Amino acid sequence: MLIGELSRRTGVSERLLRYYERTELIRSERRANGYREYDEGTPETVRRVRTLLAAGLPTRVIRQVLPCTADGAAALRPCPGVLDRLRDQLEVLDRRAEELDAARLLLRRTIAATESAPPRPGPGGAPSRGVRTAG
Repeated sequence: MLIGELSRRTGVSERLLRYYERTELIRSERRANGYREYDEGTPETVRRVRTLLAAGLPTRVIRQVLPCTADGAAALRPCPGVLDRLRDQLEVLDRRAEELDAARLLLRRTIAATESAPPRPGPGGAPSRGVRTAG
């Protein structure tokens, strides 16, 4: 199938499919006219790539994990090092979640403190609750 058909069958843009190919997540053969030709299993591979991306895995990890994926299954076949890579990525996501939680808490506290603070006079003596900008 050509790239346009793959795009229609997967809902993934042609540009993104080319990126997947450059990063070796999918493969194609080239026709004599230079067109990419994908095999019938490629749409399923693209769906697995999308699922792994949604799980927060970067493409470099997906490239390593993808050969261990089983068609339609959530579990992976045993492949050397895969569980270590997945655990490492989970730690990265956990740290990012903690950082986001801390930032969210700080922002909530800042909003609450700002809402409860008395209005400060703005230019010309009028009360102002807005953010001051350099001017």
